[in-house]
Amino acid sequence: MTLAYDGSEFHGWQVQPGLRTVQGTLADCLNRVTEEKVLPQGSGRTDTGVHALAQVASVQLETPIPERNLSIALNDVLPPAIRVYTVEAVPGSFHARHSAKAKTYRYRIYRGDICPPFLARYVCHDPYPMNEEALMRASEYAVGTHDFTSFAASDPERSARIGEASADDESPLSGGASNVRTIHSSQWVRTREELIYTVRGDGFLHHMVRNLVGTFLLVGKGSLKISDVPAILEARNRSAAGPTAAACGLYLVSVEY
Repeated sequence: MTLAYDGSEFHGWQVQPGLRTVQGTLADCLNRVTEEKVLPQGSGRTDTGVHALAQVASVQLETPIPERNLSIALNDVLPPAIRVYTVEAVPGSFHARHSAKAKTYRYRIYRGDICPPFLARYVCHDPYPMNEEALMRASEYAVGTHDFTSFAASDPERSARIGEASADDESPLSGGASNVRTIHSSQWVRTREELIYTVRGDGFLHHMVRNLVGTFLLVGKGSLKISDVPAILEARNRSAAGPTAAACGLYLVSVEY
């Protein structure tokens, strides 16, 4: 299933006792439609407030419902904040997380003085003076294969859980042994009122994209120099990098298989 959701209405993707989550809501709706108790597996976890334009989830069902009919039935019972765009039959070996080859994330910063209330849940508002050219140049250093420990979440409880999805879809460290990831592209684009960061890679550590954005913002504001970014990567120390940017500006854009 390929689905989109407004993350501001949920406590992230992963099922949590007593909390409204995307995974839990989707599982409940699958049960209503098929009467099967299944837990859909996402391509990765997104944290509270993070959105998805094209999250992918896989689930094994016994009920013989045609793909399009299942999509229609799910959208009839899902809350408006979650929409299933497509349902496809795939080989039994397919897994939304394990089969993923690359992911793309986007981060939106609204630069206008006053953020419209209709955008407030979907952008990070930062109207303050910024050297945008420096911020753009700093992001180029993320491209390539690096140890991104400096940009991984420092939460020891979450980082201790291993074997989960790759992570600035807000999940614990993938594999648990290595923080090395390959970033294929990392760039900012300026629109009329927004700065938009897009990054594509083979995997992401927990909070990695938001920590990269927080660091690039420090470069743009002069607290760090462009040349500091390679040194931060080399330090492999979370305290060397910038703060974690707000969740509301982050989107999972696409997953490649």
